[in-house]
Amino acid sequence: MKIISFNVNGIRAITGKSFIHDMMALQPDIICLQETKATVEQVKEALLPLGTYHVFANEAERKGYSGTAIITKEKPLHIAYDMQVPDHDHEGRVVCAEFASFYLVTVYVPNSGSELARLPYRQSWDRDFLNYLKELEQTKPVVVCGDFNVAHRAIDLARPKENYNKSAGFMQEEIDGMNAYETAGLIDTYRYMHPERAEYSWWSYRAGARDKNIGWRIDYFLMSKAFLPQLKSASILTQVFGSDHCPVQIELSR
Repeated sequence: MKIISFNVNGIRAITGKSFIHDMMALQPDIICLQETKATVEQVKEALLPLGTYHVFANEAERKGYSGTAIITKEKPLHIAYDMQVPDHDHEGRVVCAEFASFYLVTVYVPNSGSELARLPYRQSWDRDFLNYLKELEQTKPVVVCGDFNVAHRAIDLARPKENYNKSAGFMQEEIDGMNAYETAGLIDTYRYMHPERAEYSWWSYRAGARDKNIGWRIDYFLMSKAFLPQLKSASILTQVFGSDHCPVQIELSR
């Protein structure tokens, strides 16, 4: 089973580029999207050219903002939206699909913002989202993917010294949030498979950052430790364009 996660930075914009062709070439079983910036109906319409996938999308109350989706060949046993936490459930940031042997959650974690105005909210999000995942895990293993808006360790961004405790995405409070997922037994699949590899999934649009590979790894697949025997590979698809992010991918044994 091949699963792709991709912050598309606008589903209607990216489907006008090479997105449909790229996904058809990659032939994933499941595609998880973040930052769709569209209503549920707009997401479904944009993805019609993909063909025989089931589309489950979540939208923000604010138009053209946030939004997530799970697109899957196999129909899930159950679909749920949001965390059922009123403080967090108005921005369309979570979709959960239940399959026979695991839960798959896609998430677009809030950005702390350029002035760090949302950092306290981000900390409460991390706590509540971890509680939500651990509650799911009481029933069956969890695979959670998406844009976590944090580089976990120095190896996960090109310029750690310049950004540590100065920039959203590499504040100690955000790193602590990722540490908490790890301590709770949710394993970073890419780092598990590639302990020393420096590779990125997001680049600023400024100053030719992608061409120079001045990037950050902020897109993840985390997995319940008990489910690790199912993990065959974890990769970052840097050859795929269309967004300021590139897709990340795992393969699971069936």
